Amino acid sequence: MTASVAPSTSTESDARTAPLTVLFSFLSRADPTANASEPDPNLSFETWGDYWRKAHGPRFLHPDEPDDRKTIERLLRYDQIHRVASGPTSLNPPPYRPPLDADGRLFETIVGHVESYRRPQWDGVAYLNFSGLDDLGAVLGAERVRRKILPEDQAIFRDLGPLLARQFVIMPNTAGNDSIVLIKTHIRRDDLDRETFQRRWLHDHAELVVGQADTQHLVKRYVQLHNIGPVTEGVPFFHPVASRIDGVTLMAFASMKDVESFLQSDGHAAIEEAERSIAVVEAGEYWTGLTFTVVDQLAPERASATS
Repeated sequence: MTASVAPSTSTESDARTAPLTVLFSFLSRADPTANASEPDPNLSFETWGDYWRKAHGPRFLHPDEPDDRKTIERLLRYDQIHRVASGPTSLNPPPYRPPLDADGRLFETIVGHVESYRRPQWDGVAYLNFSGLDDLGAVLGAERVRRKILPEDQAIFRDLGPLLARQFVIMPNTAGNDSIVLIKTHIRRDDLDRETFQRRWLHDHAELVVGQADTQHLVKRYVQLHNIGPVTEGVPFFHPVASRIDGVTLMAFASMKDVESFLQSDGHAAIEEAERSIAVVEAGEYWTGLTFTVVDQLAPERASATS
């Protein structure tokens, strides 16, 4: 006998589709000489990622006191996105080509013929989802976090760029198994204010993105984060770099191969060309990361209401 399921009320449905409040904190690892987990520069990047996922993540969620559990439960989703150095970036996009001499032939040696590595600004993102600002304040303002977690952030991260955002899930991944994520920052054109940029990005541009066959074929999840954070120094969550970002695109893929195929597709070319009508493409950047989902109370995910 199959149990019947009561239909969702309109209030429940609205709550599931309302845009969430997100703290999307760009971060860079501490320099090897200041890295609390590993001073050896040959191991620093590896041990930093290992520590962030396997020690820092569990510490963030550990309840010291019974009442801590109620606070922690107000965090709806927590992803760590670790940048993959060998993945595609806007600084070194596919297709990749070997260094060649003037005759189009391989050099006898690569020494002195390889372009200098151009590094994205950030090493990863802490991606936290809340139902609203009250829940965000309760989680991050807890005594346990203030005394034991935030000081640790200062030791393992060289810089933290928090971006407070309203999240619009355009294409949900109902399976909740994001793997590889393409992160792209957007800086609006000078002739647009932030509200106008975000409105056109959410409606006209998102429709174009979803309408591409390459998007439908390769992209598992498409999310827009609209910056609602402060633009004035001294205000909580202000960061000089993050405050200039008007929005962030998140696209999830099943594999790095799919990311590279998408970035070389006609669909992506059309998306980037259309983006120039609202943003300065060269002012932003994109890079790829590996997602570790630490908390997920939202699966199955639903598309956000956009009106």
